[in-house]
Amino acid sequence: MTKIQKQITKICLAALFLALGWLMPTLTGQIPEFGNMFCPMHLPVMLCGFILGPAYGALIGFITPLTRSLIFGMPPIMPTALSMAFELLTYGFLCGAIFYLLNKYAKKIPTIATVYIALVSAMIVGRLVWGFVNCMILLSMGQGSKFTGIYFLTEAFANAWPGILIQLVVVPAIFELLYTQKLLTNLLPDYAKIFKGKRFNKDNNDNQQPVSETN
Repeated sequence: MTKIQKQITKICLAALFLALGWLMPTLTGQIPEFGNMFCPMHLPVMLCGFILGPAYGALIGFITPLTRSLIFGMPPIMPTALSMAFELLTYGFLCGAIFYLLNKYAKKIPTIATVYIALVSAMIVGRLVWGFVNCMILLSMGQGSKFTGIYFLTEAFANAWPGILIQLVVVPAIFELLYTQKLLTNLLPDYAKIFKGKRFNKDNNDNQQPVSETN
């Protein structure tokens, strides 16, 4: 696969993740309370970061809530979509960056463990970023008193626990399926370099052969 073919493949996949980010919130019926609870827009951004890397993950994470707000009118641009843009940028970037670095430089850590380390780290930092940006926006709108510690913990964690649980189950499961079926290494040969000599999980240690590099 040539560099141009790789780039076209990544652009097409990025467009797919962007489209999923637009469409998945319709599963919650455009009801903000359900959206806050299940966080459907987060899933494609996180997968984008894992599969396409931190740059694409950050880009798709940032533009997904903003473009969806402009096209569909939901979420509201201020403060929701803007604070979500920085939150999802963090998710996409950290999922890709931490996952890549761990698999490249910490070969002894099982790949499934690196997925969870990257995912949990991104979820925690992303919510802190959301809180900071949301607070700054509310302060600029003269509503800073609304943002309290209780408000942050409620919106970021208490109300979102179903979405957090779904992310912890669905993202690693989808990634494991793509990896074990060799869809990632066949579609994006760069993954062969990252996973050369790696095993995805303990069950495959005796059966799975290292993926060779492809050009």
